[in-house]
Amino acid sequence: MDILLKGGRVVDPASGTDTTADILIKGGKIAQAGREIKAAGAKQVDCKGRIVLPGLIDVHTHFRQPGREDEETFVTGSRAALKGGFTSVLCMANTNPVIDNKGLVEYVYAEADKAGLINIYTAAAVTKGLEGKELTEIGQMAAAGARALSDDGKPVMNAEILRRAMEYAKMFGLPVISHCEDANLSKNGVMNEGALSTRLGLKGIPRASETVMVIRDIEIAQLTGAKLHIAHVSAKESIEALRQAKNRKVKVTCETCPHYFTLTEEAVLGYNTGAKVNPPLRTKEDVEAVKKGLSDGTIDVISTDHAPHSAEEKDVEFDFASTGMIGLEFAASLVNSELVKGGVLGWKEVAQKMSVNPAALLGLKGKGSLSEGSDADVTVFDPGAEWTVEAARIESKSKNTPLIGKKLSGLAVITIVGGKIRYENGKFA
Repeated sequence: MDILLKGGRVVDPASGTDTTADILIKGGKIAQAGREIKAAGAKQVDCKGRIVLPGLIDVHTHFRQPGREDEETFVTGSRAALKGGFTSVLCMANTNPVIDNKGLVEYVYAEADKAGLINIYTAAAVTKGLEGKELTEIGQMAAAGARALSDDGKPVMNAEILRRAMEYAKMFGLPVISHCEDANLSKNGVMNEGALSTRLGLKGIPRASETVMVIRDIEIAQLTGAKLHIAHVSAKESIEALRQAKNRKVKVTCETCPHYFTLTEEAVLGYNTGAKVNPPLRTKEDVEAVKKGLSDGTIDVISTDHAPHSAEEKDVEFDFASTGMIGLEFAASLVNSELVKGGVLGWKEVAQKMSVNPAALLGLKGKGSLSEGSDADVTVFDPGAEWTVEAARIESKSKNTPLIGKKLSGLAVITIVGGKIRYENGKFA
């Protein structure tokens, strides 16, 4: 069925559009964008007062399939994505087994097709088993559809191995997504190192654990000329290093996540394991640095690092709890609450960081735009909606978030994937 989105504020940086307009969708594509479009027989959707964006793309998720389907599956993860306004996601390779060969890359796409709700892509591991010792068969996995290389969850500590991975990645046009953490500096750490960690009696992780690896990886990227993408930036010194690298024209991009511009280490008080993430939540100073990095363009992408964990893995002593929190269902609302309403970003910049730049990073042709002929992946967002995070209404199979009970501003109300309305006003098609 054809769909006509009427009277929304259409924000499409790819075509330079930010105006009240209609969008006509036909045959899974954007057929027309403009004022007062007529389309007999099309399903008309009133978008007045709402923001119409190119479908949001998350370049950093963990759907846990294969191996931990008790935490998340392609189906449950897709439902969480749809509710949050995401039409495409990139899954990381740290599943069980690790996505480190052609057959497992093919498995991801076969299972994603069965789920059939959103566009699911996969990263492939840099090293076999994420062990940091031996490179994977990068060419074979690229041919099977891997969109990036990453050992996310673990750093590639051996600089020579990372160099060779970048050289191969460059040959196949893939970005290397780097989890920047010096495993020796952060060993046994469970939260940000500082006065609060001392007070709580918890071993800290210094900001330097992230920053020294950011600097190292930038130098390797400059050496190889490969595309480097730094995952989940959290520390002010890391952001400054990235700012300087970009001024030197190094091929580096980076991302941050909503929890790094909304929460500080104070969220850990009470030994709240829902706030245990890696890299850890930092200080107010770091939060402000992240916001500045977003505002001045140093930080290219907003991702979620959606990391589901079972209650059994979180409802334990803080030292032993798994790291990570879910994020797909809350990201756009937090961006609206903290960045748009806070004057840090406008909607054009939000679309750039949550759709246009992610599509470019992963080489997703036809994505990240609402221009004529583009894939009809569309997010309709109501910036005025108010809602409260309730565990019972979370679509993810896991509920690990420190946001339970928090009031958020703004909500994805319609998510269209491939020209089909998959989610509308709280209901799934």
